[in-house]
Amino acid sequence: MNTSKNIVLVVPDGVGIKNYLYSRVFKDFDGTITLFHSFDDTTLNTIKSEINIEKEVRLEPYTSSFKETFLKELICYCRLSYNAKKVTNKSILKFWKKKKHNLKNRLFYSFIPLVSTLFKKYSSIEKLEKRYYNTLAKNPLYKSTIETFRKDIPTFIFCTHQRAMEVPTIFAAARSLNIPTATVIYSWDNIPKARLALKSDYYFVWSKYMKQELQLFYPEIKEKQIKVTGTPQFEFYFDSENIIEKQTFFKYYGFDTQKKLICFSGDDVRTSPYDPFYLNDIATAIEKSSMVKDIQIVFRRCPVDTSGRYDWVLKKFPELIKECPPLWNYNKKVWSAVYPTKDDIKLLVSLAYYSELVINVGSTMAFDFGMFNKPCIYINYDTKKDSNWSVRTIYNYQHFRSMPSEDVVYWFSNKEDIVPKISEAIEKPNTNIDKWFKTIVDFPKDASIHISKTIQSCM
Repeated sequence: MNTSKNIVLVVPDGVGIKNYLYSRVFKDFDGTITLFHSFDDTTLNTIKSEINIEKEVRLEPYTSSFKETFLKELICYCRLSYNAKKVTNKSILKFWKKKKHNLKNRLFYSFIPLVSTLFKKYSSIEKLEKRYYNTLAKNPLYKSTIETFRKDIPTFIFCTHQRAMEVPTIFAAARSLNIPTATVIYSWDNIPKARLALKSDYYFVWSKYMKQELQLFYPEIKEKQIKVTGTPQFEFYFDSENIIEKQTFFKYYGFDTQKKLICFSGDDVRTSPYDPFYLNDIATAIEKSSMVKDIQIVFRRCPVDTSGRYDWVLKKFPELIKECPPLWNYNKKVWSAVYPTKDDIKLLVSLAYYSELVINVGSTMAFDFGMFNKPCIYINYDTKKDSNWSVRTIYNYQHFRSMPSEDVVYWFSNKEDIVPKISEAIEKPNTNIDKWFKTIVDFPKDASIHISKTIQSCM
């Protein structure tokens, strides 16, 4: 790349560090890299050890005005309602996140659905968005970003997450100075959620399927703006150096080398509030069966779930369940300092390599384990009665419509399925997950190269 080029990287979260700074995307970038961030010094030093950051701009905690927040949330609800009707899928409305911390928030988020009835047409939603973008120019971050850019005009701005709170304002400032921008659509399930909160010149997506979905829900985005680049997060599985030697791996975590590992992968609390009960069901079923002498459950929690909600299950089955905690840097005072270490990449790759299968509630981990042709079992029964949550809602979400057939994974339809399905998955592993993976992800081996080349072509 031309050394005169100056790219600004906006990396709002830890997953962005893992996928775009630990991978090869910017390893060979010859121009100047400026990092917009709110990371602590430890995080920053880790990033600098991976890529050559020549300049940095530390972002202050973002504060939005009442009008800005109101318009953003109103747009979100209007889009969710529109999307749900467009594809006849009421589950999309479940992504409306009501904040109920106090009376003020309860009133605010109760008022938005009432106002949304005035904006049912798509054209009215677009008008709301224009009003929203106009309010961004009044935010202090907009003015400070304009000043920063004018001192050294960037050639290009690249963001690793399309829904971070501060990014719409940064992109609005860039647009006013005619600086080209690109954002990554963070994950395969993000597009129907109506959290594309910014206007960008280019949108990088995982696959042709995601491109079609983006065109479906955001028809105003032109086809030439959408770039199918893949995602770097699966490249790590193709590097044998990320597989820890078996004896070292098993000894460190206390695994029995004579037993087969099955992984239970936890979701975040909101997605699957009853995960501990599912883990208990699985452990109970295995303990009562003959397979208990041959099986060890490895529990990997969702990295952002630092709660103690699993403690009672782990204490109940100390020999059967072995925890394999994510190797993330945690800073309780600075949320932006929560990020995966490079060692966590090796941990996850090795866990997928040595495990026989993975069990969870509708997680992308099915694809991670599928990289080594390991089957996944999705849990599909309610272990507790709850009028506000059901596992069946999960599989009605729009992104599950990309599933080519139900046989790409195994299913626990009830507790009685646990032992026979685990036995079947181990003895006759179904590796049809590849059919689904090919729909969701393009260029799994060399997405970094595609992203780098695409950035170069857009600059």
